[in-house]
Amino acid sequence: MRRALLAQARASAELGSPMYAELLLRAADEPDAVAGVLGDRTGTRHILGMLGTVHRIVLEGRAPELAAHYPTAGGTEDPLRAWPAFRDVLAGHAAEIREGLAEPPQTNEVGRAAPLVGGLLTVAEAAGLPVRLLEIGASAGLNLRADHFRFLYEGGAYGPESPVVLADAWRGLPPLGAPLAVAERRGCDPNPLDASSPDAQRRLLSYVWPDQAERVARLRAAFEVAARVPAEVVRMGAADFLDGLAPREGVATVVWHSTMRAYLSRDEAARVDRGIEEAGAAATAAAPLAHLSFEGRDASRLDAVQVVTLRLWPGGERAVLGEAPAHGLPTTWL
Repeated sequence: MRRALLAQARASAELGSPMYAELLLRAADEPDAVAGVLGDRTGTRHILGMLGTVHRIVLEGRAPELAAHYPTAGGTEDPLRAWPAFRDVLAGHAAEIREGLAEPPQTNEVGRAAPLVGGLLTVAEAAGLPVRLLEIGASAGLNLRADHFRFLYEGGAYGPESPVVLADAWRGLPPLGAPLAVAERRGCDPNPLDASSPDAQRRLLSYVWPDQAERVARLRAAFEVAARVPAEVVRMGAADFLDGLAPREGVATVVWHSTMRAYLSRDEAARVDRGIEEAGAAATAAAPLAHLSFEGRDASRLDAVQVVTLRLWPGGERAVLGEAPAHGLPTTWL
């Protein structure tokens, strides 16, 4: 457990959360304080689930002493001194936190729109067709609206005026001149969230690290975009959602996902790959199909640095387009 907590502390520091890095370092020094919650569940998803469930308790106003250290709850105390109050919440809400570990974290990270939209522009340039966008592991579907975000890069900007502004989105550029039009946006998630629901918004916020003000602001801005841009997210696993997937003439069908493969079982991941391969085999120039992902190089685990990968049929050759930190910003195009 200590090794796992230290590894996640390092990842939190690398990804810009001194608060979570400090909490996890302190937890590693006092492993008994988290043992009653984590038990033998020491994978990244469970540690993040613990942090997220505690954050939700704070946002719901049920842990005022800890809330004093959480900027997302209006706290002004030094977040690096939050450990004693955090430890008390672990002890006082142990059963609820253990229950929270049963569900995967709902990290609908808006920054991941930077690698995804860059990849989508690559598809649009190659296909010259409107996009039929299908997302697996879509959570609340915020990134299904990513073409309505604004992306800033050195010397310019891409995208419409938008509440969501991604600063320093790209190093190097994707093909910005490509004609990008999204004709359909649809996704799936085992536990989809309604982006218009205050409870769902609070749950999504709970999985943003509380000392990362820019991520918090992007998420809240994405709720505004979601309120005016329709997208359907159905309650379904990834493999079932893709069952019967087929290209459609007149549009480029794009299946995309980000930082979700590690949450699939080996069997479901194989079914997803098989479904995409079979649909790709039926693709034509008039009905192309693409698989666009932003995942770790080893898709079975979560990594601090991830790659943008594209397969486009007909053909189906795999190309690595770029890489970025796990939260997507900045994306460096290769």
